[in-house]
Amino acid sequence: MKKMVSSLLAVSAFGAGFAVTPAFAEDLSVVGSWSSLPLYKQYESPFWTETLPADSKGDINVQMTTHDQMGIGVGDVFRLLNDGVFDVAMTVGDYAVGDAPELEGLDVPLVASTAAEAQAMVDAARPMVDDIFAERFNSKVLAIAPYPPQVVFCAGEVNSLADLAGKKVRGSGRMTTKFLEALGANGVNVAFSEVPGALERGVIDCAVTGAGSGYSAGWWEVSDHLMTIPLGGWDPVVTAMNMDKWDSLNADQQAFIMDEIKGKFEAPAWASAANALKDDVACLTGNGDCPAGDPASMTLVEVSEADIAKAKDILTATVLPEWVERAGKDWVARWNDSVGATVGVTVPLD
Repeated sequence: MKKMVSSLLAVSAFGAGFAVTPAFAEDLSVVGSWSSLPLYKQYESPFWTETLPADSKGDINVQMTTHDQMGIGVGDVFRLLNDGVFDVAMTVGDYAVGDAPELEGLDVPLVASTAAEAQAMVDAARPMVDDIFAERFNSKVLAIAPYPPQVVFCAGEVNSLADLAGKKVRGSGRMTTKFLEALGANGVNVAFSEVPGALERGVIDCAVTGAGSGYSAGWWEVSDHLMTIPLGGWDPVVTAMNMDKWDSLNADQQAFIMDEIKGKFEAPAWASAANALKDDVACLTGNGDCPAGDPASMTLVEVSEADIAKAKDILTATVLPEWVERAGKDWVARWNDSVGATVGVTVPLD
């Protein structure tokens, strides 16, 4: 019943907000990620509402909204896509791990410190992710784009990784939360939009998200220390199309969409990620030029090599072995042979 109600609400939202398009065109109903964040504003919305329709010369019409504008919970996005409530949807892969724990392998913390390394990790995971979405969500993966590295915002002084022990910390995904707990912190599940209030009220002491996302959402107004160790990975956003809709397109349409999204959405999003952390840190701390607006004045916490080594030890000794129990040995063996081989990490299976 709950699933049915969610579907009806989503259909109502589309019906109320979208204009009728010509019957001869291919119409796509598209749900984007967070409407307030740079990935949506700079890449998702321009691609789907301007670039793709224009390049198709009117053969493809797009009706677009976002999950937060529709009032859909992030964990429901790919479930509703599976049901065919809309044609295309995109959200952070970590939001779907409750239905697909093997998907946690798309965004393992600490194994990629640069955009190039993160892209190599995602490229290695792509065949696995394709199969996960086909099996779990009846969907065709069209693209995987990054948020900036997921860093730590704290209300109160922190000087090292050890200072997170005993603190209440909002993680950006299940594996990040498991890592925080192994570190001695208390992992707390708080929705992204609720983090500023939780920090202000002391419900949580720290929270993990992308530096740019935290700047855009005003987290710097309720926190004062920024630790840039990538505890939350890169929070890749998966864009997928309902498989029934995909199969209804002809081969030329499918090829056109894949070429467009790879060259004019995925590639630019990854290219911008290369300098994103530097610019975002400048915006949050005032150390350097802020291209996004007025800079904040958070204290930047430099993480030591010893902290990074300690974090990776916890990851390999505790966090990844626990993942085997959730995902199963077959999926993790596949991860070892693809992503693990790329990042130099092997999860023990015995």
